[in-house]
Formats: sequence, C-alpha cells, structure tokens
Amino acid sequence: MKHNKVARLAALVLMAVLFFALFTGCLPTSATPADSTDTQAAGGFGNYSYILMFVLLIAVFYFFLIRPENKKKKKLAEMRNELAVGDDITTIGGMVGKVCSIKDDLITFETGEDRVRIQITKWAISSKGTETTHAQK
Repeated sequence: MKHNKVARLAALVLMAVLFFALFTGCLPTSATPADSTDTQAAGGFGNYSYILMFVLLIAVFYFFLIRPENKKKKKLAEMRNELAVGDDITTIGGMVGKVCSIKDDLITFETGEDRVRIQITKWAISSKGTETTHAQK
C-alpha cells in the first residue's frame, strides 16, 4: 500500500514537471535555422517535441494512476462475486457479520450476539474474511 502511494506521488510530480516544461517552452525546439542540419546539430526536435511530451504524459498517467485503479476495482468485484454463505464480511459502513444468504445482488448477513439480520447490496461490501464477534452457542 505504501509503495502505491509513493508511485502515485512520483507520477504526479513527473506530470507536473512535464506540464511545466511543455508550457514554459523549456523543451528543445527548433529555432528556425537556415537548414535542417543545423536543427539536428543543435539538438532540437522541431514540432514533434510537443507531441512526444503529450504521449509520454498520457503513458505515465495511464501506468501510474489509471491501470492500478482498474486492477483494484476488478479485484474488489471478483471478491464480491466469490462470496459464499458463511463468509465473514465487513461493509463500507463498518458493520461486521457473517453471510446468511445470497440472492442475485442482495446479501443477507447477521451481526452480533442477538443475530440481527441485515440485507444489503453487493457493492456495499468492502472486505471479506474479517473475524467477527459471533457468540458460539
């Protein structure tokens, strides 16, 4: 988890630097020399530098921000679809309980010693496998 935060911070810093370089003119561009050999000798990229930086920016944004978020969503959806009766769950509201029944998109679970049953939708489950405080009777 800590590595993920560091990677996101690095991606944001890199994007900020690229935007700064792109919009302040710090990137090497051609200074309209007399012939094209002078442009290459000076190290300029011509008008392609803006396109290159834009593509690089999109690639960094995708690999450090979009792709990890999509993987996380896919893993969470997979966990919710693999729920079975008897699994311990925690809801996004912090309620903890044991699954009693699953019906399409609705899940019924019971909480605590008094065995109160609550019905929720699948998207409201944040994690699976937490220990509950059910009384053993």
